[in-house]
Amino acid sequence: MRKANDHSIKQRTVFDTPLVTPLFRQIARLGLKLAGWQIGGQRPIERKYVMIAVPHTTNWDFPITIAILLCLRVKAYWFGKQEMFRFPFGGLMRWLGGIPVDRSRNRNMVSAMAEIFDQSDDLVVIIPPEGSRSQVSCWKTGFYRIAEKADVPVACSFLDYGRNTGGIGPLIKPSGDVAADLDKFRAFYADIKGKFPDQMSRIAFNEGE
Repeated sequence: MRKANDHSIKQRTVFDTPLVTPLFRQIARLGLKLAGWQIGGQRPIERKYVMIAVPHTTNWDFPITIAILLCLRVKAYWFGKQEMFRFPFGGLMRWLGGIPVDRSRNRNMVSAMAEIFDQSDDLVVIIPPEGSRSQVSCWKTGFYRIAEKADVPVACSFLDYGRNTGGIGPLIKPSGDVAADLDKFRAFYADIKGKFPDQMSRIAFNEGE
């Protein structure tokens, strides 16, 4: 039963639009094949999780990820700065799974997302821990804190341009031991290369963040 203040995400997207989604799934399969991409891993059996998109070094990461998720039949949402959702592309961005975020008012994002997870039966939210396709000193902690507070695992999605393979790897449940959990992320992403490897960020958190 839903709570009175139901904030669960219910918008229809490219991943679940009748008649259209099956067509786009076939287009995605063909496009990936023509581009030489293979899909690795499989859709998690869990119904709720945070998905990290790593590495993120080019705008091409977005359409390739959408195509792979279509093929894996994963309905996912992602956050974008609100400027991306202005006319005339706002409707399209939402249909692609986008949720606008006002960065000036996102101080309680972790708690808000934890509540949304709690009130949703099925929910996958993509969060690039690098926060930018440009190199940053280390990962942002948002994805980890959301997963920890919502008590859901983190799915390691990947785009390996070295092998032209993308998909979903292991699920890592925040254990409370941040150092040990980061070691698990490092182990999985150790051999995965972004399109521009020199723009990949160090897998670590800022101390005190």
